[in-house]
Amino acid sequence: MYPIIYFDALRLKIRDESAVRNKAVYLALGIDATGRKEVLGLWIEQTEGAKFWLKVFNDLKNRGVTDVLIAVVDGLKGFPEAIEATFPRTQIQTCIVHLIRNSLSYVAWKDRKAIVAELKPIYQAANAEAAEAALTAFEQGFWGAKCPPIAQAWRRQWTQVTPFFAYPPEVRRIIYTTNAIESLHMQLRKIVKNRGHFPSDEAATKLLYLALRNISKKWDMPPRTWKEAANQFAIMFGQRFTQQV
Repeated sequence: MYPIIYFDALRLKIRDESAVRNKAVYLALGIDATGRKEVLGLWIEQTEGAKFWLKVFNDLKNRGVTDVLIAVVDGLKGFPEAIEATFPRTQIQTCIVHLIRNSLSYVAWKDRKAIVAELKPIYQAANAEAAEAALTAFEQGFWGAKCPPIAQAWRRQWTQVTPFFAYPPEVRRIIYTTNAIESLHMQLRKIVKNRGHFPSDEAATKLLYLALRNISKKWDMPPRTWKEAANQFAIMFGQRFTQQV
């Protein structure tokens, strides 16, 4: 059982037959009941969708994952349908930081600071109702009118955003972002950046596996706020969490 699993993708250039393609390498980073990180797998795929994600979840299930409390993702296509078929009780949470970054892609650099300030009342709201009211206020305000795609992007993912507001601050701090997996990606990019492209999927998998093995040796401490979060998980999820501690 993993209270939290982060899913994200790293892009690599890999030769496929006669052409070099930009492929996605998907990583699953689990946080176990003691708060320790563990890489659960990596999968290489050219396109994402429900069929691909179903394969990923079945792989995790066949290798012993029995339950996932919260899956933190960045609006991956086909993800909700696939996880519902495999782990129907898992709550899906969109990464708030990714959503903010996506919002900033619609505005000029000089306006980004103002946009971040305007979005803050949404994701810092006390509950889902207050968050939706803040989103509506943004939508009807100056920046919402100037950049309509921002509010539209939040609306499209709103069902995966709202679970966030049911969590107490201790849990919010941990699931707020996919920083844990992004830090992992940054370390992997340092290793692969000077290699041009890989001759095959297998070559890329081998190098990433060896790199992940070395990186994970340094993971010995849970997040500082894990004990507070664990108490909240015990209350929110009951035996699904406490039986694993």
